[in-house]
Amino acid sequence: MKKHLNTLFVTTQGAYLAKEGETVAVKVEGKVRLQLPVHTLGGIVCFGNVSCSPFLMGFCAERDVAISFLTEHGRFLARVQGPVSGNVLLRRQQYRNADDSCFSSCMAKSFVTGKVYNCRTVILRALRDHSDKVDEKSLADAAERLSSILMHLQQDMSLDCARGFEGEAAKIYFGVFDQLITNRKVDFFFRERSRRPPLDRMNCLLSFLYTLILHDARSALESVGLDPAVGFLHRDRPGRPGLALDMMEEFRPFLADRLVLSLVNLGQLKAKGFKITETGAVQMDDDTRKTVLVAYQKRKQEEIMHPFLNEKMAVGLLFYAQALVLARFLRGDLDGYPPFLWK
Repeated sequence: MKKHLNTLFVTTQGAYLAKEGETVAVKVEGKVRLQLPVHTLGGIVCFGNVSCSPFLMGFCAERDVAISFLTEHGRFLARVQGPVSGNVLLRRQQYRNADDSCFSSCMAKSFVTGKVYNCRTVILRALRDHSDKVDEKSLADAAERLSSILMHLQQDMSLDCARGFEGEAAKIYFGVFDQLITNRKVDFFFRERSRRPPLDRMNCLLSFLYTLILHDARSALESVGLDPAVGFLHRDRPGRPGLALDMMEEFRPFLADRLVLSLVNLGQLKAKGFKITETGAVQMDDDTRKTVLVAYQKRKQEEIMHPFLNEKMAVGLLFYAQALVLARFLRGDLDGYPPFLWK
């Protein structure tokens, strides 16, 4: 399982990845800058003008090492992977369940419950740790409203209703997100969520980390034999990894949002590390992107107690643990899908 912690991020523009024996060689201007045995890798993510030899692509496909290509600023472009593995009976059950509106609504409630619960925990942590720097009343009110939504999510409801509660919770959470920023708010502020393109530094950071989480969630689902394209909360759409988007909802507040807030509040990022394009989009420079990537990898190596499995594991293995639990539920080995709840 340790391979899920080992993702190679290549950000150097003009880099070329090639196969050399049983290793992946990263070359810049014809010189090998890094060489790693393929068995130590769980995935490769290439940013911007980074190319790979077809022999390396085939080699990685055989070894179950997925290669993802993103723009220099983190927008997903494409993914190269080998044949789908896993139990065909599991995937057939997944497809049947996705066509069942009642089952889909129950799954959607679980994913939304995980997201709302973890959003509430982020707020409560801020109240506990920074009560002298935040508006306690507005944060306490937001936490109470999220608690109310969690109560509603315990009831039977349609898929559209579950989506409605997810949207309401996001509005409440992001409505107070600026309160969670306690340092250099002139440069790092949050007014509202903006995605394509991100219109401020905080949204730029969030979107970038959400892309990384989606990559890890997708890899974890594929590793247990599930189809990341067929989801329950996020319905089928060509080119969209619906199930990976479903599962990443649980991890957005815990992993991405908290990491962004930590980097900003601890002064580890500088305003000059971002630039504004002619369209108004905010983008990170190379140094800032590398800082975020290193912090993300370090965070994935920290240990946490899994709330359902009651086992200590690295944060980076949580994606794989949730994928395993989901597969067990779809096979009928569990009575329900327990979302990841950050305590």
